[in-house]
Amino acid sequence: MNTSWQSDDAPDPIKVGLLGWVLVVLRGLPLAFLVFGGLIILLLVRLVERPLCGVNRPLTPFITQFVCRNAFRILGVGFSSSGSLMTQRGAVVANHTSWLDIFALNARKRIYFVSKAEVAKWPGIGWLARATGTVFIERNPKKAREQTELFEARLKAGHKLLFFPEGTSTDGLRVLPFKTTLFAAFFSDHLRDFMHVQPVSVVFHAPKGEPDRFYGWWGEMEFGPHLLKTLAATRQGRVEIIYHDVLKVSDFANRKELALACETAVRSGLENGLKLRPKD
Repeated sequence: MNTSWQSDDAPDPIKVGLLGWVLVVLRGLPLAFLVFGGLIILLLVRLVERPLCGVNRPLTPFITQFVCRNAFRILGVGFSSSGSLMTQRGAVVANHTSWLDIFALNARKRIYFVSKAEVAKWPGIGWLARATGTVFIERNPKKAREQTELFEARLKAGHKLLFFPEGTSTDGLRVLPFKTTLFAAFFSDHLRDFMHVQPVSVVFHAPKGEPDRFYGWWGEMEFGPHLLKTLAATRQGRVEIIYHDVLKVSDFANRKELALACETAVRSGLENGLKLRPKD
């Protein structure tokens, strides 16, 4: 996990009572069955899909969507979305709060994440990422051209690539300045004329009575305890996905202007979404 952002406050303590442990079992077992059962089915389908369709994935993304939608039902977390989905070829950028972002962003839109190469080696998460078509990149200037060619191939195949320009996750109450590095690839001669980018705001609303940052996962926080806390919550909150207007890359002079426009839209959506949280 990237640790470039840290909260000034210590993470909220995790307390699990008897009811919480019951919920961990009642939610955890079905969730594990859903996720890993879905993974097995996806891999079996991919055995046929890959030799017939190559980089194209006409079937497996629907399995991913099914798993992600039903994961929220099992957890009891509400899910809603607003705005129109991008139909043009291009990428999606969003703020990053938690591992739950993966479920939220996959639940409605067929996307493929762009992630740092280290994630591919993580137990569990790495397997899921590889199986669902994640694009892994290395922070190595020598491989910039190779990675641009990979982006081009995936984008021309109609894949919607999603990345988190903040470069790390936060407590879900802010948007960090967007890093512009990945935006540079969109301005290559082979991509600029047809590329579009859709900014998306992911807004987590904490359960009543819990801190606003309840779903945030950042810094040195470990995955296991955070998952336990989420499973054990007596009352759950909800997540809202806001799709903003699509931006055409060729309308911007450079990567910095495009990154700023995306950052502004995402931050505005998050701030407005948090204002609408019901009071306890």
